[in-house]
Amino acid sequence: MKTLEHLLTPIRIRSLEIPNRMVMPPMGTALGNDDSTVSEANLAYIKRRIQSGAGLIITEITEVHPLGSASRRCLAVWDDKFIPGLSKLADVVHARDSKIAMQLHHTGRENYLLQRKNKAIGPSAIPSYIFGFLGTPREMTLEDIEETIAAFGSAAVRARKAGFDAVELHGAHGYLLMQFLSANCNRRTDKYGGDFRGRSLFMIECLKEVRKQVGQDFPLSIRISGEECIKNGYTISDMQTIIPDLVSAGADMINVSFGTHGSPDVNIDTPNPSAPVEYDQGFKAYLSRKIKDVTDVPVISVGRYVDPYFMDEVIARGDADLVAVARQHLADPDFLKNAREGHPEDTLECLACNQGCIERLSLEQLPIRCAINPQTGQELLYPAGPTAASRNVWVVGGGPGGLTAAFEAARLGHRVTLFEQEKETGGNVRYAAKAPHKAVYGKYIQTLTANCKKKGVDIRLDEKVTEAMIEAGKPDVVILAIGADKTTCPVEGVHSAVVCDAWQILDGEVQPKDHVVIIGGGLVGMETADFIREKGVKDITLVEMLPTSPVLTWSAHGFMLNKRLGAAGIKLMFGTTVKLITEESVVVTNSKSGEECKLEPVNQVIVAIGVTSRNSLKDMLLKKGIRHFIIGDAVAPRRIIEATTEGAKAAWEI
Repeated sequence: MKTLEHLLTPIRIRSLEIPNRMVMPPMGTALGNDDSTVSEANLAYIKRRIQSGAGLIITEITEVHPLGSASRRCLAVWDDKFIPGLSKLADVVHARDSKIAMQLHHTGRENYLLQRKNKAIGPSAIPSYIFGFLGTPREMTLEDIEETIAAFGSAAVRARKAGFDAVELHGAHGYLLMQFLSANCNRRTDKYGGDFRGRSLFMIECLKEVRKQVGQDFPLSIRISGEECIKNGYTISDMQTIIPDLVSAGADMINVSFGTHGSPDVNIDTPNPSAPVEYDQGFKAYLSRKIKDVTDVPVISVGRYVDPYFMDEVIARGDADLVAVARQHLADPDFLKNAREGHPEDTLECLACNQGCIERLSLEQLPIRCAINPQTGQELLYPAGPTAASRNVWVVGGGPGGLTAAFEAARLGHRVTLFEQEKETGGNVRYAAKAPHKAVYGKYIQTLTANCKKKGVDIRLDEKVTEAMIEAGKPDVVILAIGADKTTCPVEGVHSAVVCDAWQILDGEVQPKDHVVIIGGGLVGMETADFIREKGVKDITLVEMLPTSPVLTWSAHGFMLNKRLGAAGIKLMFGTTVKLITEESVVVTNSKSGEECKLEPVNQVIVAIGVTSRNSLKDMLLKKGIRHFIIGDAVAPRRIIEATTEGAKAAWEI
């Protein structure tokens, strides 16, 4: 029987009572001011997140020392000047009767800005897996170590002065405290090096200093990576040996994460701690259980949690005392509220795509967003509504951009009609949902469609909008979300009987055969290869004209996808162009050498070369002066995050 009984039970940490067992763990936002103070955007972001009802909010990383600052917009606590802004952050959480902890952080060698200036420090002069191309960090002296330990203590005092209920030391994910733990980073020969126990001394002394400075009644958590998850990394068995020492040093709670900063070629587990869609929720719960085996203090589990009922099970069976929910707080912060009120079906489940969170922050160096929740990171722009004047709004196209536009317009009080020329909503996401591990994309479309209907959107399927319909219906505003058409393949022989396209394969219209050549190595082509691989096709060759895969291995899903295709023996031919298709072979040309090669036998050729924006209705709307917005793939083929962002902003601007 599904229940929230265990999840909603309060828990006491020293003198602090946390009202329930759900934790929102630290997530970087890059929403701070350029001087590392708390911004209005930070406050608005936290105000929306805390509406989830989580018992404990742990802030994003908050730097304890200037030499540990990740970026200018990262929050800091290394000086009293930061206290006023941080106090406002605490007040926002307390206004909802929840508790707030500050995560105390130091980047160590994992610091792009300081590496560029030759100022980054670490336990040893060993380059970062990520930023090693910039140089080697300076090995910390004993004076550096003493100064940093003191900085953690002083930062904790400031957190308490700012009204925080607890602090957490960040000893995970490859940052400074974990760098000392890792034999991959720490080659010291003094008391801070040596075996695993010796390498734990720096973490232990930081805990002791914090406990000394804040006193005995102030709760103190330590976030650890239960396993290093890289080649020659430490294991959960190693970590178990030092947990009693961490508790003796002052830790009242253990937040058990996993993994480290590293490049995909050294990772033996997930590409990064923000696990992609391939992983089930709670897939690392065994780590928190292992830590619970060796301590009596409360333990937090983390690992792609999305469902409150499942979280309750994790606590009920003793795998953890609390559960940390990160990205689901971005996708839909009402998820716990919906479950408590008896309508969990309204919740938009996190896609684990990382488009707007971890990858946007780390790869694009931009503030946080969410691919399916346009409010995230834009809380100051988000209009609460209702609108002053209700308009007759037509949305043409029922993909993620059109559905988001329709939902937002209806939420604001407009009269919304959505037209979709296919028999169901979803656009190209319907096909993406067919790929292995991506069923959640289909669930997303179903939920968003249902939520639109609940807001009063009139959804008309299998109906193509014409100029005459617009003239007769006289909408005040039209939002064009008409998407894109399959790009025509110019290859000789493309009309051969052996040729089909990826969408026909994914939709089940055409069954895959053996001895397949896929033209196009983008996401559609690679996911189609993955799809037919799972169907049992053994001989697959993927041909892409670009010199490297357009699906970057630095993206979490991209890494997993490339890894799966490689393990299955799928042949990936990059820098290669298809010249001729026959009934039994495909002739390709190497882009550099011009050398031709015949691939045979070939029983099926699948075209997956992408899509081209649709142009219908654009000129008519412009010519007749009808107010309109063009969004998503109708502008240019892109990702879900661009479509939903543009759809929402169109609705907000009506």
